[in-house]
Amino acid sequence: MLRLRLRALGLAAVLVGWSFAGPRLPAAYRTPVQAAGGTVLALTTRAPLGFRPPRVWAGLRLGSSAAALVAVTIAATTPVPRVRLSMSARDVPASVPGWLGWQIPVGTVWAEEAAFRGALGGASRQAFGVAGGRLLQAGAFGLSHIADARSAGEPPLPIVVVTGLAGWLFGWLAERSGSLLAPILVHLAINEAGAIAVVAAQRRKWNGSHGARSGA
Repeated sequence: MLRLRLRALGLAAVLVGWSFAGPRLPAAYRTPVQAAGGTVLALTTRAPLGFRPPRVWAGLRLGSSAAALVAVTIAATTPVPRVRLSMSARDVPASVPGWLGWQIPVGTVWAEEAAFRGALGGASRQAFGVAGGRLLQAGAFGLSHIADARSAGEPPLPIVVVTGLAGWLFGWLAERSGSLLAPILVHLAINEAGAIAVVAAQRRKWNGSHGARSGA
């Protein structure tokens, strides 16, 4: 049991540590390296991914329902002035299609789900049980976003709390359905819907400023 716990804690520490090192990679290599790393971890730890029937269908049903709810919620909150102002102030990558079609689904969603809910989730459940394992996984997931918060100029604590809660939810979805597909779909919906909302807010801001200059 001690060996299992040390293994789970060590893996959590490695993932949190990598979150500070990963952003230092050249942008062109970051996505494939992170995706490959998550895949290798999931395979070497023999994480229960649940990509075969009947679990994959359970993951699809639960994940798609929750993802639709998430997308509707984000769309409903986007028009709120404070939310829209925050989105219009964020930086958008030079290649929006690359961001939406490559970086988010492969370099973020798959990489994080394979590593945290797959590899760490399985190892932490074996070591600490369902509740304790999910807590370790969620805590590590929250801490892994400190570097992102700092690079965005935001206070780390709220980001750690929010992403930690998200990690708890993603873990529950994986355990409930027996498939990693459920948290993948919800994670993808959160990130993609948020990114699309940011792009839309940026374009409205640009169109507004461009129109004001044209009318001056």
